[in-house]
Amino acid sequence: MALSPRLEIRLGQTLVMTPQLQQAIKLLQLSSLELSAFVETELEQNPLLERDTRETDSQREENRDGPSESVSETPEPDSFTDGAETPDTVELTDAEHMPTDGDSPLDADYGNEYEPDGVVDVSGDSPAAFADIGGNRGRGNVPDDENGFESSIATEQSLRDYLTEQLNVDIVDPVERIIGVHLIDSLDESGWIAGDLETIAETLNCELSRIESVLDTLQRFDPPGVFARNLRECLALQLREKDRLDPAMETLLANLDKLARQDMKGLLKICEVDMDDLADMIDEIRALNPKPALAFEHEVAQTIIPDILMRPGPDGGWIVELNPETLPRVLVNTSYYATVAKGSKTKEDKEYIAERFQSASWLVKSLDQRANTILKVATEIIRQQQGFFVNGVDDLRPLVLRDIAEVIEMHESTVSRVTTNKYMATPRGLFELKYFFTSSIASAVGGDAHSAESVRHRIKNLIEEETPETVYSDDRLVELLNDSGIDIARRTVAKYREALKIPSSIQRKRQKSQMLR
Repeated sequence: MALSPRLEIRLGQTLVMTPQLQQAIKLLQLSSLELSAFVETELEQNPLLERDTRETDSQREENRDGPSESVSETPEPDSFTDGAETPDTVELTDAEHMPTDGDSPLDADYGNEYEPDGVVDVSGDSPAAFADIGGNRGRGNVPDDENGFESSIATEQSLRDYLTEQLNVDIVDPVERIIGVHLIDSLDESGWIAGDLETIAETLNCELSRIESVLDTLQRFDPPGVFARNLRECLALQLREKDRLDPAMETLLANLDKLARQDMKGLLKICEVDMDDLADMIDEIRALNPKPALAFEHEVAQTIIPDILMRPGPDGGWIVELNPETLPRVLVNTSYYATVAKGSKTKEDKEYIAERFQSASWLVKSLDQRANTILKVATEIIRQQQGFFVNGVDDLRPLVLRDIAEVIEMHESTVSRVTTNKYMATPRGLFELKYFFTSSIASAVGGDAHSAESVRHRIKNLIEEETPETVYSDDRLVELLNDSGIDIARRTVAKYREALKIPSSIQRKRQKSQMLR
């Protein structure tokens, strides 16, 4: 066969995902904090984007009777465009269907985003919605305030500073102070010495006995238990501070493994005390702090802000709305775009302005449709988990991503992105959307399957109802669950019990017997 160059024409399809679609997918899976940071970056980089400072209808209602406040001047409404209007409130009734937008970037079936057209049209009524659209647009606005939350946090003394102050008072020798500072820097987050003293002695090029002498002084510092090298020493230092470190207590501390196994007979024998004394000693140990440094942890806890708000409706249904505090409000300044575009002279300037305008318009539209998609998914979750919100966790249904995706006509990957790091405030508490998706446990009588979460809840309730005379083994729990119509294996019960951090029946029986003393 001769080798020679030749021309060929081939027709084929390529897998292409546009940058705009990539951005829409990225926005969909961001949490509210991540989304806020992303929008702030876009506001800094894109001169055509503006923060919408106009009052929403709800804000106007709140401020109508309140004291007037001076606000910064805002641009005229007709100078901006904010893309398609997205309903932020849904009332769950049986009246109407929730409308969808066929041109919405976030209504795309992301599982099939590589179709030739790039976006699958899902316009039309969705059977999931059965909703009456109402309410107003309420979009959160991040205040541009120099005196933010961080500035209101009081500065508190750290553990290192607290120990250094005691070091400067109790130790005068400069060499020992250096050793003390090094030991302070060697503390871990629990307040224990991280590493061995031999390594510290080699690092400082001094004798081990001198390190141990300084450590003995530091172990008398406040808080009691700091500078310990293990759990036993940490507890011993605190008991010494209370003048309760007698020989019997030292023996008990040397046998903490037996205490963990609730081996009371063995402890009574080696400690040479009666049951009342042993119980008092155990109570004293339980009152100690195994991690004394945690008292100086001053990290500010991040409050979870729900993305969806749910409350009972006046007709007995549910009202579902997006939380305006988690929705950035941005607009495209079309007036400024027209002015700048008219004044552009070079081709590069015109291309840059056009690209910025297209990017800003797509961002606004993506944010709108992200909110719309979250609302649709949350609405369908509430519809399918109606029993949970009415009766509690016992009526939590088995649910997988596919169940929601099929109803709202989206791909499972889209639903997965929507439910990641999104929270819903309900009358029963604050839940991540992922919480409502659980595997199923078959029914023993051929009825509806049971949610794995509800089964775990039943196991926990059964164990909480135990008495010292009736402590259930895993086999007995299987029998009780089978009697209530749940077909479950013993290994599954054991797995759920361990996930709930519930000890075995033998350990529970020992604990309950001790409580009866």
